[in-house]
Amino acid sequence: MLIETRPKREADLPRDIPPFLRDALAARGVRTASDLDLTLADLHAPTTLPGIDAAVERLAAAVVDGERILIAGDFDADGATASALCVSVLRAFGVRADRVDFLVPNRFEYGYGLTPEFVEVALKGKPDVIVTVDNGTASVDGVALAQSQGVDVVVTDHHLPGDTLPAACALVNPNLAGSTFPSPNLAGVGVAYYVLGAIRSKLRSAGHFERSGIEEPRLADWLDLVALGTVADVVPLDRNNRILVHQGLRRIRAGKTRPGIAALIEAARRARSRLTASDLGFTIAPRLNAAGRLQDIAIGIRCLLAEDAAEARRQAFSLSELNDERREIELAMNEDAQLAVETGDAGEGVSICVYEPGWHQGVVGIVAGRLRERYHKPAIAFADAGPNAPFVLKGSARSIPGLHIRDALADCAARYPELIDGFGGHAMAAGLSIRRAALPRFRDAFDDAVAQRVTPRDLAGIVVVDGELAAGDLVLDNAQLIRAHGPWGKDFEEPRFHGEFEVVAQRVVGERHLKLVLKRDERVADAIAFNREPIAAKQVRAVYRLAVNDYGDADTLQLEIDDMEEK
Repeated sequence: MLIETRPKREADLPRDIPPFLRDALAARGVRTASDLDLTLADLHAPTTLPGIDAAVERLAAAVVDGERILIAGDFDADGATASALCVSVLRAFGVRADRVDFLVPNRFEYGYGLTPEFVEVALKGKPDVIVTVDNGTASVDGVALAQSQGVDVVVTDHHLPGDTLPAACALVNPNLAGSTFPSPNLAGVGVAYYVLGAIRSKLRSAGHFERSGIEEPRLADWLDLVALGTVADVVPLDRNNRILVHQGLRRIRAGKTRPGIAALIEAARRARSRLTASDLGFTIAPRLNAAGRLQDIAIGIRCLLAEDAAEARRQAFSLSELNDERREIELAMNEDAQLAVETGDAGEGVSICVYEPGWHQGVVGIVAGRLRERYHKPAIAFADAGPNAPFVLKGSARSIPGLHIRDALADCAARYPELIDGFGGHAMAAGLSIRRAALPRFRDAFDDAVAQRVTPRDLAGIVVVDGELAAGDLVLDNAQLIRAHGPWGKDFEEPRFHGEFEVVAQRVVGERHLKLVLKRDERVADAIAFNREPIAAKQVRAVYRLAVNDYGDADTLQLEIDDMEEK
């Protein structure tokens, strides 16, 4: 285990914050107390968001004229929350329930985005406008087909653009070339939220709400959806995104959340009043994602749109059952994938490419992520595309810090255009399709592209920490302070520390997690190491986070072990 401590940075932060937490906040770019003030008034204005003016003009007109609006979503939690957000808010703007609806492509039939095949299905509902959420930037052919049939397409998305952009009525994306919007890290649901806010301003100035006798909606009431989708998509938590997540969590904790999210929290057995960003990412979002991975994300969207608590609970129960099924499938696939790596069948270079007939297409992204974590290499897991494309593989890629994986795939496509049928994604995650016969050649080409972009340091699996805590700092108050200074997430990671401990006791809980009692000097603390087998040593070096264990009658301190080696 290679450990590196974050360098200290200067900051003018309140003295009532303990030194270890001041240092951690400063290392994440917090300079003054005002940076910790996550009020809605400090959100960036939408004025410089590319394409927003055209989108607002078209959609405001659609609202006023009672046109039929179809929300074309994506099959993950970001797309689900964005779909529910748009349908719900447009109805609050006065659009009749039968004039706005959502449709999401089944990933196993149509693949990702607004494909021509999916547009053919969408056109059967005779929409006047199609609004994409969390997709569309790469849907050149699908947008062209819709527009040719007299249906305007408004694209709202955050994915990186390719060389050719769709000829949509409007294209709103903070990552378009030349964009000056200060927060390119918005999730798909964040982009949709900005568009809806700008539409509301347009409708207000036109007197729409007063004329229609509609109470003007408070868009802050939908921030629970924005927080969930933003955390679920693991976008960087810059200050703008932290404001969105913080404000959404505040409303959830206060009970100001929709029945669907309340039901998901209940199904996950989490305390709503104590909910954190980590809870959203690791217990709530997977239930939504399970629907998109195994069946149809529409189950999740209907849960988020449910207005009745009993109906929301029914949907949440179905989502929990799917999530349990997903876990079982994932466990078997992870075992297959690790065997392939250990036997050299996944490549022996600086990257990993695995494929097994019979793997579930909806779970390969999780498998790639597990391989990336275990072996500190960029990983791609492939599955068969299905009966409609019997010789095609669908892959999901996950990257390591230091490697922009979409750019690596672009290198492959440029050098070997016959190898990749299509690809797209982010710096840390991407999707692609190739022909099954091309897998050996693709594996070599991808490994070569990665080798040209990474350094030995990138592959070393260095664990970055915020230093070593004194035994006296291992107290519940400090864990509660860390929690209070969230939300924590990507690029604003929760502080973690390292140190040597004596193992006082250990036992397996939940079948595959290790519960420990650790001792440092005279301080004894409970600890949990997820997906870890018992250890033989009496001394360990651990990388851990100070966490609040709120199960039971009283809060207690718990060290959450991220990594551990025997001494």
